[in-house]
Amino acid sequence: MKISRLKAKDYSIVIGKNSILSLNSEIKNHCPKCKKVALIVDRKIPKKILIQIKKNLKKFNIFIFFVSSSEKIKNINQINLFIDKLLRLNFNRTDLIIGIGGGIIGDMAGFVSSIYKRGINFINLPSTLLAQVDSCIGGKTGVNSIHGKNLIGSFYNPKVVIIETEFLKSLPSREVICGYAEILKHAIIQDKKFFNFLNKHTQNILSLNNKILAESIKRSCKIKLNFTERDFKEKGLRMKLNFGHTFAHALEIQNKYSNNLNHGEAVLIGMFIALKISKFKKLCSENTYNQVKSLYSEFSLLGNLNKHLKKKEILKSIRYMKNDKKKDDEKISFIFLKNIGKTTMPGEYKFKTHQVKDMIKKLF
Repeated sequence: MKISRLKAKDYSIVIGKNSILSLNSEIKNHCPKCKKVALIVDRKIPKKILIQIKKNLKKFNIFIFFVSSSEKIKNINQINLFIDKLLRLNFNRTDLIIGIGGGIIGDMAGFVSSIYKRGINFINLPSTLLAQVDSCIGGKTGVNSIHGKNLIGSFYNPKVVIIETEFLKSLPSREVICGYAEILKHAIIQDKKFFNFLNKHTQNILSLNNKILAESIKRSCKIKLNFTERDFKEKGLRMKLNFGHTFAHALEIQNKYSNNLNHGEAVLIGMFIALKISKFKKLCSENTYNQVKSLYSEFSLLGNLNKHLKKKEILKSIRYMKNDKKKDDEKISFIFLKNIGKTTMPGEYKFKTHQVKDMIKKLF
């Protein structure tokens, strides 16, 4: 299968089967003085792929830091452990950190890279569909606080992102649906043609059809790049990517970042709530609402998530919105849908907590 390359302003994104074989040449091009490589690796990564990565890195001194990835270890204490190891091993800024795993690993590896000696080379090798279409693009790095998700972090681009589609074969279906959530979000907020493509090919994506999957990843990455390149530090336009995320993050915190509800599932729920409010506020038509709802229904995207869609659960989660990192005043900002491919503008709709509660009480 053909390998695709997307060019961002400061880095490239390499997409496709066996794209991992380009790792050695990418390091030579972007990190010519590199001698040591630290791999921050999710323990769930298949041994076969890790062996292949190590073969590509045989010319370097390799150090592997295994992590049992979960939102609960995505914190400043874990970052300090990584930094302490790098300092003991005398890593220089010309050396390299590679994150190999899902979004949690990528966020942590990127954050460590951004603050270690004020910036060390970083390559992102996302292993989940969610990470490949979302967190690996745009330079956001960070960790969670007891006060909320991703409240400690920085903006720091990798030298290159390598999206190896072979990683996805080891994913359980639950994880594939989570990645699909972000693909769907990108289509809903920006590209009606892509939304129509998903209507035809969602089953192919969920069953990991190589050709359709690679095309979907590429189109999704292009949409996210369109926002992140124009608004790198999330001052305005990029906030459109938060469609559904205000509710999603609140629900994740309420569930204590447990396996009961992972990020992609929370996004599916959050988008559905935002869609219902969009129709309630008469921002989108009944037809637009039904187009999205029917796609949800046809592919059972909410599956067993209905317990999180109950009025009581949503109302309990609202209190966690007050510490959302995108909030710039006492009101909570939301992105709503107007048409497929068009949302409201960031900052256009803001509500106080009691107003959000009132809407939920009427809708659920």
